[in-house]
Amino acid sequence: MKDFLVVRNVTKRFAGRANFGQRVAAFLGLEKGLPVVHAVTDVSLKTDQGQSIGLVGESGCGKSTLARVIAGIFPPSEGEVFIAGERVMTDGAKPRKLTTRVQIIFQDPFASLNPRMRVIDTLADGPVAHGLTTRREADSYVAGWLKRVGMDPESRNRYPHQFSGGQRQRIAIARALAMQPDTLVCDEPVASLDVSIQAQIINLLMDLQRDLNLTVLFISHDLAVVRHLCARVAIMYLGRIVEEGPTETVYTDPQHPYTKALLESIPKLVLKGDELVSFRPIQGELPSPIDIPPGCAFHTRCPYQTEACRQTTPALTDRGNGRSVACLLNGLPQ
Repeated sequence: MKDFLVVRNVTKRFAGRANFGQRVAAFLGLEKGLPVVHAVTDVSLKTDQGQSIGLVGESGCGKSTLARVIAGIFPPSEGEVFIAGERVMTDGAKPRKLTTRVQIIFQDPFASLNPRMRVIDTLADGPVAHGLTTRREADSYVAGWLKRVGMDPESRNRYPHQFSGGQRQRIAIARALAMQPDTLVCDEPVASLDVSIQAQIINLLMDLQRDLNLTVLFISHDLAVVRHLCARVAIMYLGRIVEEGPTETVYTDPQHPYTKALLESIPKLVLKGDELVSFRPIQGELPSPIDIPPGCAFHTRCPYQTEACRQTTPALTDRGNGRSVACLLNGLPQ
């Protein structure tokens, strides 16, 4: 199905905590309101059923917040998320999740699994509540999903602390799959694991995507993992998508200065003349999401900035061949 997962103009803001001085100023009527964190701003994404799309960016750019909005954990401040034409969240004063068709896998499985619950209860409670299985059949239902992710079904009566990190992540994947979703949101699911275990989990996710025809949004700051796993990639900076397109095309021919800077920051061994160049870190500091700079948010760190960049916020525009870029430059200088 075309345009199976659709994220349409999603914005998410959080009211920040006022410090003592701000509270005093507000009490005296000298300052109104609390500081606002602009976590995600006007993000639009879409992908077909069974496709994978990666979301890449520095820590603090809003990737995890967007993941939770798509999964229905956070209601968007503005915009909508659809799975196969079905809205994920209700509108109104008390928004709630409408669909179980999208599930999320978190970064730290030890934090996301209840330490007081056995594996069988962790995996069975959701499906039983939503009528996907019965309490009587829950035991065999859970055993089937554990086997699907490479776990021994006999381990279903154990607790999370009795497993290794990689095993806990397999249990977290089984918990998500037990809800029989069409879409998986993977929020850096291998970042807390050893490198050898990372490869096993990535291969497991690829097999599951193929076998179950899953649509996958894979969020990571590891560009190599995304390149291996995802057909398309979106680059995020300070709450906005700055570039999106086919993964190989974006990696070999970046059109946004931030994308180019990210790729150049990957550690590597390259000889430039007689000098060994290992990597080139991005210069400058990530601005605060409470006080986003005017114009293009990346202009404070961009080597190609112009006066227009400091005044105009570029829209994400189609550059052809499935590429979209939010940059005022018509291609990067060589």
